[in-house]
Amino acid sequence: MNTAGHPEATERRGLELTPFRGLRYDPDRVGSLAAVTSPPYDVVVRPDGVNHLQSADPHNIVRLILPQAGTPSAGTEQAADTLHRWQAEGILTTDPEPGLYVYEQHDGNGMLQRGVIGALRISEPSEGVVLPHEEVMPPVVADRAALMRATSANLEPLLLTYRGNGAAAEVVEATAARPPLLATTTEDGFRHRLWSITDPAEVARVQSDLSRHQALIADGHHRWATYLRLRAEHTSPSPWDYGLVLLVDTARYPLRVRAIHRLLHGLPVADALRAVEGLFRVRRLDVPLPKAQEALADAACVGNAFLLAGDGTFHLVDRPDPDLLARTIPADRPTAWRTLDATVLHATLLDHVWHIPEDSPARIAYIHDTAATVAKAERHGSTAVLLHPVREEVVRDLARQGVTMPRKSTSFGPKPASGLVLRALDA
Repeated sequence: MNTAGHPEATERRGLELTPFRGLRYDPDRVGSLAAVTSPPYDVVVRPDGVNHLQSADPHNIVRLILPQAGTPSAGTEQAADTLHRWQAEGILTTDPEPGLYVYEQHDGNGMLQRGVIGALRISEPSEGVVLPHEEVMPPVVADRAALMRATSANLEPLLLTYRGNGAAAEVVEATAARPPLLATTTEDGFRHRLWSITDPAEVARVQSDLSRHQALIADGHHRWATYLRLRAEHTSPSPWDYGLVLLVDTARYPLRVRAIHRLLHGLPVADALRAVEGLFRVRRLDVPLPKAQEALADAACVGNAFLLAGDGTFHLVDRPDPDLLARTIPADRPTAWRTLDATVLHATLLDHVWHIPEDSPARIAYIHDTAATVAKAERHGSTAVLLHPVREEVVRDLARQGVTMPRKSTSFGPKPASGLVLRALDA
């Protein structure tokens, strides 16, 4: 991978991936492997998604990644107790020898993704090895840190991408030709398969290849920030120097990039539209969601554009007033950052027009699923703001410049399912 913007990255060291003894469900002790998996914690629509997953199986991983209790501290204690009980009961068992894990996702319609899961040496952004591209919300980092401290485990792998097409990819492909450790199909239609790489020569080939590359955080900025915080709390060397990741070579398996939408609590659509009157062009679209998304995509090709929903129809908001943008968007950033839809949404609409703090869970929620965002807005009389996705090359270029995008700007996928392999730090 090109290390432009971080010339020191190759002089220091690249990605350092280490085998670990995976903690996995015993398929004989649970209803099915599919029933104990979950999307990543920040993708689960709450509370509906949590309730659905909890009812799927009493041992669903959501009970660990999103514990439901009266207080946050009670939730983390509950998760730790649950994890330790499942280990004691043999629901979760530790693999006998350390390994790297090859993970495959296949939707049956042409989308195939393979990558390698391991414990990655944690590095600061200044080292140019792992590149973040989004800002994080401190309360979320604090929440994830409390959970990891209590459980002493990495419960979900982050999704990182790199461009290599070298020896690591060859080992991944050869491994995927063997019988897997597990195979299951989740209710979204995705087939998941997992293999282990324990042969020292194969592990060494993967490690040597990855040591020449840097990676982009595709999904998991808050968990990476959590890894950094917890590493600083422990004396090195320690297991906290490493964090669980899935590395996908996008030279072989390009990821999909989708938008993350906003749900604005307490702001009816009529009030939102009234506030933008004269500042943006607004057009009502009495069409189904797919047609509205097509209109958004067309408008996004020529400038900033958003879809507002929540009153039973859609409103295309585009063509912002240039003077408004000049007044509200910081001028000390690259043009690519200043023209992002997420930048205009946060700096102009949320801060200046609607006066909604972006770090207030009581006022704003971030939801990946488009239809779910619209449905929740209509149910609660709120405003859904639907965005068009950013191109991956824009994300990568900004990351190489050390420029972070507004929080929750992108959704790379497919994301790894949670619950297929965990990393216990005391294993």
